[in-house]
Parts: sequence; C-alpha cells; structure tokens
Amino acid sequence: MIRHFAGLLAVFATLALAGCGYNDLQRQDEGIKAAWSEVLNQYQRRADLVPNLVNTVKGYAAQEEKVLTEVTNARASVSAIKATPELVNDPVAFQKFIKAQSELTGALSRLLVVSENYPQLKSDALFRDLTAQLEGTENRITVARNRYIKSVQEFNTTVRQFPTNLTAMIFKMEVKPNFTVENEGTISTPPKVDFNKPAATPAAPAAPAPPTTSALPPAPKAGDTTPDAQKKGN
Repeated sequence: MIRHFAGLLAVFATLALAGCGYNDLQRQDEGIKAAWSEVLNQYQRRADLVPNLVNTVKGYAAQEEKVLTEVTNARASVSAIKATPELVNDPVAFQKFIKAQSELTGALSRLLVVSENYPQLKSDALFRDLTAQLEGTENRITVARNRYIKSVQEFNTTVRQFPTNLTAMIFKMEVKPNFTVENEGTISTPPKVDFNKPAATPAAPAAPAPPTTSALPPAPKAGDTTPDAQKKGN
C-alpha cells in the first residue's frame, strides 16, 4: 500500500513538474551551456592564432611596436579569465569576459590595418593563411554568439513567464546575461578603412606679368616739323 502510494506520488510530482515548466527550464539551461561552450571554443580558436600572427607581422613591421603590444596584451587579458560554463550565471564576470574579447577584436583590427602599409607582409604566404583563418574564425564566432543569444532569450522568457516563473523561483533559476545590442554592434562591425589618397589641391593660377615699357621714345609722326620732332628724328 505504501509503495503504491509512493508510486502515485512520484507520478503526480513528475506531471506537476512537467506542467509547471521545470523540464523546459532544464532543457533550455542545457542548451545555453552547449551554446556558450561553442562560443568559448571559437574564441579560443582565435586566441590560438594570435601568437603566430603577431610574430609574422613582427618579421616585416617590427617598428609597429605599439600595435603589436596591444594585441599581445589583449590576448593575455582574455586568457587570464577563467571562462567556464558557469560564467553565464555571473553577469559581472560575463561582461568582463565580453569586454576583454571586444578589446582583442579591436586590437586585431588595428593590426590588420597596419599590415596594409607593408606589401611584402601582405604577400607572405603564412600571413595570408593566418588572416584567412582569422576571418573564418570571426565568422564562426558571430554564428556561435547568435545561437547563444537565441538560447538565452528563450530561457529568460521562460523564467519570466507565469507559471514557470514560480518554478524558476523555487529552484533559484534566474535570468542569464546576454550580449547587449550596443556591445554586439561594436564587436561585430568591421573597421572602416579608406586607402584612397585625397585629391591634390589645384595650384593657384600665376598672376599676369605687368606690361613692359620700351626705353626708346616713340617715332616721330610724318609731317611733324616741330623742333622736338626733329630732335627725335635725329
């Protein structure tokens, strides 16, 4: 009798949890973890490209020390953050991580802009291969971020809706941080570069030369018999 009652209670509890959204919350939470793991995977892929990229640029443009240092420091800041799946439950740590990734994105963009000034570097086979890998990785990061954004949006909606908000409150499942619109726009927009030289300003026209005056007196007119005319004629 007791076992039968316990079985019915277990069935009732299962139905109650399913009806109150507990299973949906668990499924969506796992989806967020998987999406975030893919984001981390692509960010790590990019970080792994940085040392070889910096060394290649240094071989042709060692004088660009400031830009090279910025990239190296930004990569160090990213690596210093322990990016575990639990990071998505800490809004402060999450924003710190995203800020570090954004700084690395900006530093890499400046490095690529500088490389445009070195034709030999641009023609280097290793540099071309690294930049192609970097471009592909940036595209993968964008796709992974978008999947994470959608997963978090679905989970946060469930957490806030009634009656699943009561279940989330009981099991202490809170909304998770997401990429903000402002930050997403910043780290996804490629830098604008214009290598076109400005048109040369036309030179001002030269001032006309003043008329020259002859040092000789004018010739006398025919029939002029005045003394002055005769002097001029002589």
